[in-house]
This record gives sequence, structure tokens and C-alpha cells, in this order.
Amino acid sequence: MEQNNKKGLNISARSFLVAIVILLVLMLGTYLLTFLVPGGAFQRVTENGQELILPGTYAETPGGISFGKWLASPFLVLGAPGGGTILAVILFLLVIGGVFNSLEKCRLMNYMLEKIVHRFKNSRYQLLACITLFFMCMGSFIGSFEECVPLVPIVVALAVSLGWDALTGVGMSLLAAGCGFASGVCNPFTIGVAQELAGLKMFSGIWLRVVSFALIYGLLFLFLRFHARRVEKGVLAPASSGFVPNPKMDRALKSFALIIGVGILSVFSSGFLPFMRDFTMPIVAVMFLVAGIAASLLAGMSGRELGRTFLNGALSIAPAVLMILMASSIKYILTEAKILDTLLFRAMEVTSHIPTAFVILFIYLIALVMNFFISSGSAKAFLLIPLVTPIADLCGISRQLCVMAYAFGDGFSNVFYITNPVLLISLGLAGLSYGKWVKWSWKFQVMNLVLTSLILLFGFAVHYA
Repeated sequence: MEQNNKKGLNISARSFLVAIVILLVLMLGTYLLTFLVPGGAFQRVTENGQELILPGTYAETPGGISFGKWLASPFLVLGAPGGGTILAVILFLLVIGGVFNSLEKCRLMNYMLEKIVHRFKNSRYQLLACITLFFMCMGSFIGSFEECVPLVPIVVALAVSLGWDALTGVGMSLLAAGCGFASGVCNPFTIGVAQELAGLKMFSGIWLRVVSFALIYGLLFLFLRFHARRVEKGVLAPASSGFVPNPKMDRALKSFALIIGVGILSVFSSGFLPFMRDFTMPIVAVMFLVAGIAASLLAGMSGRELGRTFLNGALSIAPAVLMILMASSIKYILTEAKILDTLLFRAMEVTSHIPTAFVILFIYLIALVMNFFISSGSAKAFLLIPLVTPIADLCGISRQLCVMAYAFGDGFSNVFYITNPVLLISLGLAGLSYGKWVKWSWKFQVMNLVLTSLILLFGFAVHYA
């Protein structure tokens, strides 16, 4: 990460190669699956502009995908449904790279980090707790996940400056946002959509989600604190580096914080203004772009130099585009081969052989598995909720608990599966390989899986509705 601090954001070559190899293996595995699993499809209806599955309508149908189409799938996915979102994520990423490189070159990033370290050097763990809570709230109350990416490199650099490591930084930012997204107190993209599809009042049953949020936050904070205390052993505690205030840099920093603050408030308002939910990512990208340009100019950078450094920064993380396209191609292959519905249908059949109390855990498992192929929370809701709610009804499980199981399955694995583009981008920006991230985070994921499973079983026992 120290290297990134000097040269802007760069996708680590080793991280890139590891991710590409893993994604290629997954693409090959998915292609082989198309020869083993028969094609099939559910009938669908369109309600209020959204496509819904009709339970009990599954029928086998010819499937498969040609080798040429499989080979071109990372590019064909741009023309498939959802391709516009992928393009938006790519543009979003390039803006982040350009802005951060400019902030590095004008030394505003270094100044900001020195100022924060000087202010909090004696209360680092209070700062860790507050930052973790902030990102969890961003995910849980307004459904922010992709929008947190611009802040991840800042938090990573801050963590390193405070004597920790890049893993701590990604943990207290992206991992926290994923945990908040999954606990979903008022997440409009998972809880909101799923409750509407299940015929429930939006954001009803909030009490158990609030309890879940508190328990998951406590687990995450203890995990991060333990790791931070361990990695700072043998590392000198950051001492005051003789920080000297600079009025010009302060003005640039205030302008950056003010504009970013407006963007964050806009994202928060989307929780109350539904028409804004489709525009949160563009809003954050524009605000981040404007903030970066204004701050760099106020810090003394010329317009020509700003243009050059912005372009270099965007190009430095362009390799992430290929990772995003390859990760997105997995769902495309399954859909084109017509085996996605077959996999869902087979999973539904298994529930008839499971004890009633454990059906809710199986629904959790289905959401976890499907999230590997479909990272979009709302898209997955339209796919799964119409299928699992009738099963829940037959087994005496409340639809409210069913929605919670879906949200758990959707959110936590976002920060674990390599098929999630946001995780790939964030790890690349932090200079972390996917293997190193898995080796570190799997322990938390296992503990969290146990905790959330117990929460679901508790909900079943108390007839949560």
C-alpha cells in the first residue's frame, strides 16, 4: 500500500493475474456444467415493469451454449440485460482511478492522512469503531455498496498510516459495508424489494434486523480490533510527524469534503426518494469527479497537469475492466445455456426432504449459492422470492423470516465471492490478492455464518413475522 500512496491507484499485477486465472477456471467450469445440466425454464410474467417467476411452471427446454459464444461471453454480456449497469461500474471505476491519482500528485491525500493521524494517533481504536459503524450504516440503511468504492483506498491508506495494514483498511470499509448491506435494517435494494415481492409492508419487522445489525457489528469490530492489535506488534506506533497546518491544503481539503458530503447526503436521500435509487452510482461518480477536480486545482495543480494525471490514473486501473467482464460472464453463460432455472428447480425439490426448522437455513443456502452467479441484490430478489415464499408458506415459516434469509445470503458473500466486481476492484486498489483476502476473511465469514444461522433459527422459534 505504501507504493500505492506514492504512485496513485494501481491494480497489483500479481492480484490481477491470480484473479484472471481463477475467473477463467470458473468460466470453464460453468461451460462444462452446461453439458451436464439439462436446459429448463420457468414461465414469467411482468408486473409493474418487473419480470417475476411463476412457481410450479418449470419445464425442460433445449439448452446449451456454443463454444464461440462462451469464448466471447465477457464482451457479449454488455449487450445482455444488465449490461448498462456493467458499463456504469466500469466508468465509475475509471473516474475513481483518475481522481485519486490527481489527489496523490498534488499531495492532498498525504496531507489529509497526516492530519487525521495527528488528530487520532492516541485514539485509533475509537476511530476504527466509528469508521466501521459508518460503513455498516451506509450499507444497512441506504443500500450503499458499489458507492463505497471511492472511499476504500482512503480508509486503506489511513489504516496503513495508523500502523495497521491494508486488510484492516478493507475490513473497516468494504467488509463493513457488506455486513451492513446484508443485515439490511432499511436496505431498499434487498429488504425493500423482497418485502414488496413477498406481499409485506416495506421495512416491517425491523426489530430483529436491528438486533442482527448490533450483533454483526459487535462481531466485526472484535474481529478487526483483534487483527489490528496483532499486526501492529513489531510495528512502531505512529508518532507525530511534526504535522504543520497548510491553509491552502486546508481549503482544498474542505472543498473536497464538502462536495463529497453532498454526494453522500444525496445517497442517503435515496432511501426516502425511490426515484433516485437508480441514480446513486452516477451521483457519487459525478460528485467525486467534481470534488477531485476542485480540490486538485485549489491545492495548486494546473489544469494541464490535472488532465494528464487524471488520464494516467484512469489507465493505471484499466485492467480491472477485464476482471469485471469475466466475472459478469458467469451469469450470462448460465442464462444463455438455459440451466439457471434448472439449478433453481432442483434446489427447490430438496426442501421436501428437510426438517421444517432447517428449511429456513436451506433458503439461506440457496441465496448464498445464487449470489455467486448473480451479484445484484434486487435482480436476485425477483428471481428467488417468488420461488421460496410458497415453500416457506407450506413449511410454516413466515415470509418475513424468508426475506431475512434471502438478505443474509445476498449480502455477506458479496465481500467473499470472486465473481463480485466490487470486491475485485477494491482488492486491486488496495494491492491485495484474492487469495490473501480469502485466507484472512474466511474466519470472520464462518463465525458470521454461524451467528446469522442462529438468528434465523431464533426467528423461527419465536415466530418472527
